[in-house]
Amino acid sequence: MTADHDTTPVQSDEALRTDGRVRERPDDPARAEAFLPAPAVQNHAANLAVLPGGDLGCVWFGGTQEGVADICVWFSRLAPRSDTWTDPVRLSDDPTRSEQNPVLFSAPTGELWLLHTAQQAGNQDTAEVRLRTSADGGATWGPTRTLFPATETGGVFVRQPPVVLEDGRWLLPVFHCVATPGVPWVGDHDTSAVMISDDQGRTWRERPVPGSTGCVHMNIHPLPDGSLLALFRSRWADAVYRSHSRDGGETWSEPVPTELPNNNSSVQYVPLADGRLALVYNHSSAADATARRVSLYDEIDEDGQAGESPAATAATAPAEVADGGRTAFWGAPRAPMTLALSSDGGLTWPHRRDLDTGDGHCLTNNSRDRLNRELSYPSVTQAPDGALHIAYTYHRRAIKYVRVAPDWAADV
Repeated sequence: MTADHDTTPVQSDEALRTDGRVRERPDDPARAEAFLPAPAVQNHAANLAVLPGGDLGCVWFGGTQEGVADICVWFSRLAPRSDTWTDPVRLSDDPTRSEQNPVLFSAPTGELWLLHTAQQAGNQDTAEVRLRTSADGGATWGPTRTLFPATETGGVFVRQPPVVLEDGRWLLPVFHCVATPGVPWVGDHDTSAVMISDDQGRTWRERPVPGSTGCVHMNIHPLPDGSLLALFRSRWADAVYRSHSRDGGETWSEPVPTELPNNNSSVQYVPLADGRLALVYNHSSAADATARRVSLYDEIDEDGQAGESPAATAATAPAEVADGGRTAFWGAPRAPMTLALSSDGGLTWPHRRDLDTGDGHCLTNNSRDRLNRELSYPSVTQAPDGALHIAYTYHRRAIKYVRVAPDWAADV
């Protein structure tokens, strides 16, 4: 079944009710949604997790604009019997770096982990991964420390949560933002790897994913047959890619494209209690673009202040470069936001339904002037009550939360 394109008009930017109140949608009683309180001009890159004690937690980054040093991590929670997300609290505040891509992880040790990146301006090749932990479910937090520093070849980034295997092994997917000497980072040479810990996060070792240039935001989960499935965002804006491991994450197959498109933006999936997989992603690619950006970031000056967007050019297929590789494609529409279901371990995704629609304009990150209209960076989790909880960026102005039953995508 192909995606059902809901014709309900998208809520106008002027009408955003960022009060955190969860409301049933009048035209779809099987769905409830909210805009989380927005503490900053720009709000982006949500990640959800069920917290110790049962609350649903959401973290994201907010500030003036991605890459500016006032970007920091924010945290809100929704109690099981509450209909309102709490006012967000700030969990990071480095005045010298842009702190991005937060991830919550309820560790088997009982601690709640917050992972996030920290970079200089728009230079992802300077990024390091930082960690804070909480022993009381996120009420209070310990000091921030660097978990994975930047390397000689570039920055280290996270986007997806760690996964714990049956034997107790922890797997944390990362990607390397590889720098080319004398050239600003644009993402052409980024690669993925898995950090493995067999001592509950005290020490880590890295296992690279072969042939993963351009495949980032690696999202790992175990399948019923004991193998591991990883899904990836593609820098080439062509397709969602997949890879497998059959030895607990020690080795991985080279990523190959799936049947689903990708627009060089994040995806996330989760195994359901009934064995199916639920994936949230943008059903679009470079083939849907009429223009492309020079890079991910708008101009940021030496003082870390946002400037004008880089010029857009006529869209073309990802171009060949001198070393035989390809260039990252920025600017493919980040819409619609689609929920898909698979019953065969991610080989096919026959049930698809749009959560949100729009033109997905993302040729700029400008939130101050409301020029960005992307629906992006989804997160999805299944709570003990069986419901699917989804969060994603809405026009970079707010984080949108949606709650549906797993079969919502199939009942069309």
